[in-house]
Amino acid sequence: MAVVPIRTFPDPVLRKKARKVGIIDRSVRKLVADMIDTMHAAPGGVGLAAPQIGVSLRVIVLELPDESPISLINPEIVRKGQEIAVDEGCLSVPGLRGEIKRSLTVTVKGLDPDGKPVRLKGEGLLAEALQHEIDHIHGVLFIDRVEDANKLYKTTPDTEEADNAG
Repeated sequence: MAVVPIRTFPDPVLRKKARKVGIIDRSVRKLVADMIDTMHAAPGGVGLAAPQIGVSLRVIVLELPDESPISLINPEIVRKGQEIAVDEGCLSVPGLRGEIKRSLTVTVKGLDPDGKPVRLKGEGLLAEALQHEIDHIHGVLFIDRVEDANKLYKTTPDTEEADNAG
C-alpha cells in the first residue's frame, strides 16, 4: 500500500492514549497494510503501532523473522509471566537503547483485520514485541521503563538495525 513516515520522540502523538477502534472498515484495513509496509521498510523493526505513524488508534502489527505478519486491533494483555531484563530499542526513539523489564510470556486478545476475535500467546521476542507495541497505544515509550539511566545508551545506525522492536 504505502510507506508512511515514522514519528519520533518527542512527537506528542506518541504520548497520547490511542482510541479504541469501533468499526473495522476499509480505512482500518488500509491502515494495517500501510503499517506493515512501513514496518518492512524500517531498518530492523519487528513491530509498529498506529501512533508511530501519526494515527491515534489501537492498532499494532508485528513480524518476527521468517514468520507471517500479525495484525491486532484493540489488543489487550490478559496474562503476563515472569519478568526478565531485556535490551530494547524503538523506531520512534532512534539512537537509544536500554535495559528494561518485560514479561517472558504474555497472552493477548484482540481482533484481526476481519473483526474476528484473536487470542495469542507469545514468548521471547514475540512477547517482548507485543508488550512494546501495546505500550505505544497507551502512550508509553521504552525509555519510560528504564529503571536506571545508566542502562540507557546511544547506538549507531549499524547497531540499531540489529534489533528495534518498533
